[in-house]
Amino acid sequence: MSNRIKVLKTYKIFIDGKFPRTESGRYVKLVKNNIPIANVCLSSRKDLKNSVASARKIFDSWASKSAYNRAQIMYRIAEMLESRKEQYIEELILQGYNKEKSIVELDKSIDRIIYFAGWSDKINQVFGSVNPVASSHYNFTVLEPSGVVGLISSEESPLLGLISLIIPAIVTGNTTVIIASEKYPLTSISLAEVISNSDVLGGVVNILTGSKSELIPHLARHMDVNSIGFTEEKKDLRDQIYLDAVNNLKRVVEIPKSKIESEEIESPYIIKKFMEAKTTWHPIEKDFTFSNSY
Repeated sequence: MSNRIKVLKTYKIFIDGKFPRTESGRYVKLVKNNIPIANVCLSSRKDLKNSVASARKIFDSWASKSAYNRAQIMYRIAEMLESRKEQYIEELILQGYNKEKSIVELDKSIDRIIYFAGWSDKINQVFGSVNPVASSHYNFTVLEPSGVVGLISSEESPLLGLISLIIPAIVTGNTTVIIASEKYPLTSISLAEVISNSDVLGGVVNILTGSKSELIPHLARHMDVNSIGFTEEKKDLRDQIYLDAVNNLKRVVEIPKSKIESEEIESPYIIKKFMEAKTTWHPIEKDFTFSNSY
């Protein structure tokens, strides 16, 4: 029997398109069936601050890309997940999923990316409008990205739940800071590896692993985060999110856990939740000269 000590992979966090170790230097061993399978970083408040700064810095560049271009990048993410299916199935099994459930989770995740990508250049065609007004103005409404979006990954659907939050947020030009699942953190960082190689600008997606109870309050209170999205959390954390979001009037998007695994979530209204409506009043000059002709 070999006495060799296995070198465990350390899953680093994902900030600004790079994979640094956490600023705190802390990590935890992920153990399944009493066997260590990986090291996972425990992110700190400083890591969260750096992630928000990175997301804010790249926001204008990402939002200014054409909707068509962003859709193509989403398709690229789906293509790369499809080509790395075996790796993700293996990781999900390693974290406690059975093989059949892992295959379903991955297939649904890829299909969901394709669905939301298709709405990138159509969302304003559906929800934008020209509004009739009684004054001499041309009045119209368009949807715009809300800015930096904080996302909290589902504990039960580590890949599908994450995809169901990230893609609706970034497909229209938002940038994101994500707190990964505590129970299944490996999948989140593996997804970051795909995103970093799929033409998504560095800083558009930032993923942190660690303690949700430590990170969520700082995310919800951060004054440079414009909205926050999550699936069902423990009551104390959920209440804390709503309370802290009031500080800068964050838009709070809560998606019921039951919708994550169903096709009910595949709707443009989910994308709309991460956007703001801008209404413009443009004055129109009218010629009020009348001719007297009898």
